[in-house]
Amino acid sequence: MTDSEIINKGKEVVRVEAEAISALEGSINEQFAKAVNIIYNCKGRVILTGMGKSGLIARKIVATMNSTGTAAIYLHPSDAVHGDLGMVRKEDVVMLISKSGNTDEVAVLIPLLKRLDVKMIAICGEEKSKIAEQCDVFLSIYVKEEACPLDLAPTSSTTATLVMGDALSVALIEKKGFTADDFALLHPGGSLGKRLSLELKEIMIKGENIPVVKEDTLLKDVILEITTKRLGSTSVVDNEGKLIGIITDGDLRRLLEKTLDLTHIKAKDFMTKNPKTLKEDCLGSLALQKMENFKITSIIITSDDNKPIGIVHLHDLINLGLQVR
Repeated sequence: MTDSEIINKGKEVVRVEAEAISALEGSINEQFAKAVNIIYNCKGRVILTGMGKSGLIARKIVATMNSTGTAAIYLHPSDAVHGDLGMVRKEDVVMLISKSGNTDEVAVLIPLLKRLDVKMIAICGEEKSKIAEQCDVFLSIYVKEEACPLDLAPTSSTTATLVMGDALSVALIEKKGFTADDFALLHPGGSLGKRLSLELKEIMIKGENIPVVKEDTLLKDVILEITTKRLGSTSVVDNEGKLIGIITDGDLRRLLEKTLDLTHIKAKDFMTKNPKTLKEDCLGSLALQKMENFKITSIIITSDDNKPIGIVHLHDLINLGLQVR
């Protein structure tokens, strides 16, 4: 098999699976809406079951639902008939996944689930199948062909199942009014969790470590404050302690370009007025975005009466793993 043939085969697989997904749109109908409403009104959990590749896809759908506010667990069909069926309660909803709709290990669960009086949603490739015909809702994942050249290994069908699970999960997000704050509560770890939940009050430099000078502070003392606090800038406040400006390393360089007579220069003479500020309950990701937009390296955090209570530097946000959206 030549390199050219390998490339063409890869492209063919993508094309076949893309066509399968496109055709899946026709399966989003009244049955889909019914499935979403059943899950939305469920007082228990969504239990997904499937054998082989279908089981692996079921586990991914479980993960997606759990991360978006729909409690879900995976039940292995073989384990179910050896005791694990005890995890199913009347208030639960069970989703049964099978490409053929006739998987014996899954089909055998149906009469057992009916005794428990739970709602059942079938995700199958065949409407006229044992599983599809006995469930309350049927969602079709029919595909014209698998990407596998032998039309045997589940490829297009598993992709279609995965997308159907995503469609259910996203529809539930909308119906529940699930917000970014809700998402953050379920994702406290990693850069994603930090982007969604880390507030400036948790990470800002505060107290005596904030670089601050009065408006009448002489240049030599301004330089000392910036050098000592090692943040490349300092806030400038009036006699009441309210923020009126900021002085950065760039301001110092620009001053030196204008004059060498520095003896009597005060902070108010060369500060940048109206500096960018944020409140302490602002998200770190928003601070990072603002720094990016205005091409600055630090932002001052102010109180309600406009006094500096903290400062956040660009490098600190990046080191925490935050990224611009």
